[in-house]
Amino acid sequence: MPNIPRVVRPKQEVISVKKPSSTKEFIVRSHKRCDALNIGRDRVYSKRILDGDQLFERMSDHQTLIGTAEPFMNQLYNFVKGTDFFAILTDEEGCILSIIGDESILTEAFSYKMMPGAFMDETNIGTNAMGTALVERMPVQVSGDEHYIEAYHKWTCSASPICDTSGKIIGSLDLTGYSELVHPHTLGMVVAAAKAIERMLQVQEYNVALEMAKLYNDAIIDSISAGILTADLDGTIKTVSHYVPDLFGYTQGEIRSMKVWQLFEGWEQVLTASAARRGFSDEEVVVNSRKNKAMLNLSTYPIINSQNKLIDIIMVFKDVKKIRKLANRIMGRKAVYTFDKIIGENRQFTKVVEFSKKIADSRSGILILGESGTGKELFAQAIHNHSDRREEPFVALNCGAIPKTLIEAELFGYEEGAFTGAKTSGNPGKFEIADGGTLFLDEVGEMPLDMQTRLLRVLEEGTISRVGSMKEFVVDVRIIAATNKDLKEEVAKGNFRKDLYYRLNVLPIILPPLRQRKDDIPLLIEFFTERISKRLNKKPLQLSEDQIQQLQDYDWPGNIRELENYIELLINTESVPEINRLQSLDPVEHSGLPLMRLSREQDADLPLNEIQKRHIIRTLDKYNGNISLSAKALGIARNTLYRNIEVFKIDCSTFDQ
Repeated sequence: MPNIPRVVRPKQEVISVKKPSSTKEFIVRSHKRCDALNIGRDRVYSKRILDGDQLFERMSDHQTLIGTAEPFMNQLYNFVKGTDFFAILTDEEGCILSIIGDESILTEAFSYKMMPGAFMDETNIGTNAMGTALVERMPVQVSGDEHYIEAYHKWTCSASPICDTSGKIIGSLDLTGYSELVHPHTLGMVVAAAKAIERMLQVQEYNVALEMAKLYNDAIIDSISAGILTADLDGTIKTVSHYVPDLFGYTQGEIRSMKVWQLFEGWEQVLTASAARRGFSDEEVVVNSRKNKAMLNLSTYPIINSQNKLIDIIMVFKDVKKIRKLANRIMGRKAVYTFDKIIGENRQFTKVVEFSKKIADSRSGILILGESGTGKELFAQAIHNHSDRREEPFVALNCGAIPKTLIEAELFGYEEGAFTGAKTSGNPGKFEIADGGTLFLDEVGEMPLDMQTRLLRVLEEGTISRVGSMKEFVVDVRIIAATNKDLKEEVAKGNFRKDLYYRLNVLPIILPPLRQRKDDIPLLIEFFTERISKRLNKKPLQLSEDQIQQLQDYDWPGNIRELENYIELLINTESVPEINRLQSLDPVEHSGLPLMRLSREQDADLPLNEIQKRHIIRTLDKYNGNISLSAKALGIARNTLYRNIEVFKIDCSTFDQ
C-alpha cells in the first residue's frame, strides 16, 4: 500500500436543518444541483436500482475495473476492519459494482438498498461522496448533514474518482462509515487506493497494447512470403515466422531448438557484417534443409539498442526459385509457343505433335532431332507449356553459340573471383535459373566433351556446384535437348559421349523436314501471310493456285524458316515473281543469309531509318514480340530497343506474344 498523505479536514459550521453547516464550495454547488432536481430530502432509497440481467450485463461490461479494483478494496478495508466501515466501487455513472465491509454496517447499508446495482449519483440519491466526486471530478469527503437527504446524515463518506490513461472517469472508490467516525486521513487512504488502481489499469493497458503490438507484428511477419528468423549473437533462435518451416523442412519446435548456424552456412560472415553495422542484401546462401542442401536468398538487419550495442540479428530468407520465377517472367524467360500455335495437318506431322503431348509430363530425357528451320525450339516450348511445369521457367541455351571457355559458367554459374572478369557477387547459371522448370539445350551436339561429362553428372545426381565453389545443391530441371546432327555418328567419331546420348535420347522426337510435309505449305503460307502483312501494315499476299503449287514443288532446304522469310520478302516487295523466275532460282538462294541479302537489295533505295525500322520489326516478329530476345538478336540493350520502338511508332500488339 502506498504512503498515505496527510489530509486536513476543513472546519465545519453549526448544523442547521435545511442548509448544510459546511461552507465547502463543492457542497454548496451540489445542494443547488439537487434543489434544481427536486430531490426529496426524505428519500431513503436510490431512484434507480438494477437487478437480474441488467446488473449482470453492467458488471460484465466493467469486469476489468472490478477485477483490478477489488484487491485494493480488500487492502483498504483491512486498514479499517472492525471499525464499522465499508468500501464501495462504482462505475462512471455511480452504479455500485462491488461492496466490502463489516457485516454489521453492511446490514444497515443494505437496508438503505446501498447494494450492487444501486445508482449513487446526485440525480438518484442527492449529495454524497461518490456521486459528487464524479460530478466535481475530484476527491471529496461528505459527512453528516452535508448529505442532501436526511437518511444519509448518519454517514461519513470519502470518495475519489478513478480515471483511465486518457483522463476519462471510469468509476469511483468510496469508504463509508458512521459520521462520528469521520477522520481527514480516511480521504487520503481512499485517494491513495484510487491512484494505485489507476496505475494498475495503466500497466494492464500497456500489457494489452504490447500483446496487441506483438500480435500485429506477428500477423505482418506471417503475411510476408519470406522466412523470418531473429537470433541473438550466440546463435540462439528467438523468432520463427510461419514460412520458415516450409523453406527448411523442419517444424517450428525443431528450429527453435537449433542454433542458427545449423540452418545455413555463413553465420560468421553475418556476425561480422552486423558488427560493422552492415547487413547482407539478397545474398545467396546454402541452407541445410531436412532433405538436402538448397539455395536460399538471405538479407540481414542488425538490431541496435539505445546504447548503440548490437543485440540481435533479423534474417529474411526468400525462396530463390520464386525470385527467379519473377525475374524470368520480367526478362522473358518464358515459353510462348503452345501446340495450338503449331500449324500443320500432315499425317506424319500430327503424329509427332500427339506423341509430344503424351510425353510432356515425363521426367525422362527428350531429344528433338530435325534439320535447321524445322521448329525444334518451338516444339520444346510447346512441350513445356503442355507439362505440369508450365508455370515454371523455360530457359534456352544454344550450345553452339557460347565460347567453349564460357559454357561451363553459363550452365552452372560461378562464385565471386572464379575467373578474370567475373562479377564480384557471382552469378547463377542456367541450371539455377531454370530450377523447377525446363532447360532447353539447342545444338547439344556442339557441347565440348568435358561439359558433356558435367551435364551427365547433373542428370544422374540432380546436384550442381558453381564454378569456383565446392558447395553442391539440388536442382530440379527437366532437360530437353535438340540437334540437327546425327548424334550416333558423333558418338562413333568420339565427339559425343555414348552414355550421355542414351540419357538424352530416352524419348526421341523426329521433326520431318518441310519437303516431307508439302501438303502443309498452303496452310503455312496463309498463316505467315496474315501475320506478316498485319505486322508490316502491308496488303495481304495474293497467290494464284499455280504459284502456290510451285511453292509446294520447291524442296525448301531451309524448311519453315526459309518459307517464312520468303513470304516476308514477297510482302515487303509487294510483288510476286513469275513462276519461271521462281523455278530458275537456285535453292540455296532461298535459305537463311541469301534471303537476308535479297531483302537488303530490295531495301537499297530506302532511307536508312526505314531500313532500321523494318529490321527491328522483322526481329520482333521472329521472337513474337519478346523484347529481351529481340534486343539480344539485334545486339542492343533493351532500353535502346524500347526507345527505337517509340521513335518508329512500332505497334507491339501485332506480334504474337
